[in-house]
Amino acid sequence: MSGIDTARDTERSWPGPLSTAVAVLCQWLGSQVGERTAAGLREVLRRLASPLQVAVVGRISSGKSTLVNALIGRRVAPTEVGECTRLVTRFCYGTVDRVEVVLRDGTRQALPFDAGGTIPAGLGMDPATVSHLEAYLTSAVLRDLTVIDTPGLGSLDTAGSGLDDISAAAIAGAEAVLYVVTQAVRADDAQVLAAFTAATASREPGPVNAIAVLNKADTIAPESVEGAEGDVWKAASVLAARQAATLKPRVADVLPVIGLLAETAETGGFSSTDADALTALAGTDKTVRDAMLLSVDLFTTLEAPIPEGTRHRLLEHLDLYGVGCALTAIDADPGITTGALRRTLLDASGLAGVRRRLDTVFRARADGIKAAAALASVTALAQVSGDPGERQRMHDAIEVLLQRPEAHQLRLLEALTLVTSGAVAMPEDLIDEVVRVGGSYAAAEQLGMIGHGRAELAAYALERAGWWRSFSAFGATPAQSRIAHVVHRAYFLIWQSLREDR
Repeated sequence: MSGIDTARDTERSWPGPLSTAVAVLCQWLGSQVGERTAAGLREVLRRLASPLQVAVVGRISSGKSTLVNALIGRRVAPTEVGECTRLVTRFCYGTVDRVEVVLRDGTRQALPFDAGGTIPAGLGMDPATVSHLEAYLTSAVLRDLTVIDTPGLGSLDTAGSGLDDISAAAIAGAEAVLYVVTQAVRADDAQVLAAFTAATASREPGPVNAIAVLNKADTIAPESVEGAEGDVWKAASVLAARQAATLKPRVADVLPVIGLLAETAETGGFSSTDADALTALAGTDKTVRDAMLLSVDLFTTLEAPIPEGTRHRLLEHLDLYGVGCALTAIDADPGITTGALRRTLLDASGLAGVRRRLDTVFRARADGIKAAAALASVTALAQVSGDPGERQRMHDAIEVLLQRPEAHQLRLLEALTLVTSGAVAMPEDLIDEVVRVGGSYAAAEQLGMIGHGRAELAAYALERAGWWRSFSAFGATPAQSRIAHVVHRAYFLIWQSLREDR
């Protein structure tokens, strides 16, 4: 039977009103199209009903898997180079912890965790036969977020996106991107990010569905960064701002983070034994202690009250920066508990800032992100349809959906993607305005007037609505005019909302 099982699909839970509207569109179209297109629509519905899918992307050795572990709260992704780190791994919510190897022929095989509860580095089978891994975990984080750990991306000059067709297929459903960079960011990182999304047939990255993190922030030498004032974290923040200038507008922001410290503090890697060792180290002569923190060699060889093996463990889990943070905390409070020391290390990692940004950029916008991605997939299905009548019916149905006032957000997200990807050329100041209007749901943030009164906001929204309407008619190219109409409508709806809420 062509079509879609509407009775079953209407029982599904969609992320919000926009996703529901696209789901209803897919359900209706299912009875109007051939079986091949209907199968594609069923896949769109499946993705709509699933948690938001975030792909963690970055170059080789950028610390992606370490950051994935910190985000999930479990040290489950292998961080040492092996067969599994060359594969896509999807981390999903499950009621029972398990890992499945998905083979290229579609069959699945169970893969046991290793003794430490981590996905083993080796598969015990020919990697060439494997599509990807799927790990189901009882982590609460994964209830509304599927995290996709990807292989390291290579240089554009050598490997393009770094993904083969099978790996690309495994992450084709990714709706948002967390891009991991290090201090060695290069000018082509924005192109690598674009190549990744092109390889997965995903939407172009933009400030609505992509953020970046500067990982390994503790490795930055503060003396090498102007304005750092000798402070590592301030140096990382300055460097992150520079990287944001390189990667924007393809990402909403670049945030510094210390993935190793976050992983250790968040996944149970920091123990009372570690806290005791650090307390003993804190009692060492300050001159010796300061010398130990200068280099790994000095830390492991200078005479100290803790054995060499313990020192290696501390370096493996905290590195020198984390050890220094812990010692500072112990100096301030010699009786500090293991739990409080762990929280201090977690605060020092910057993970809280990344999670807040994930919430504001991804979780809060999940409905719009998923609906826009789904509608893009429906549009792609229409374009590849071999039946002209079917193709026209689908395009007409999409247009009817987009005419609804509540669906204007989808047009705005599309406009935002077009200008930030460079598909429609706009002056820089107008790009910034489109990003601001389309990058938030709060009127004051959209207008760039935080702290102003409602009357001022309404007046400014009406003024900008008029300006964009004039721009669409005079001076804009045809492509720019289409963007201008969308932005004009967005400002008008903001004005209308502010007037109605008085």
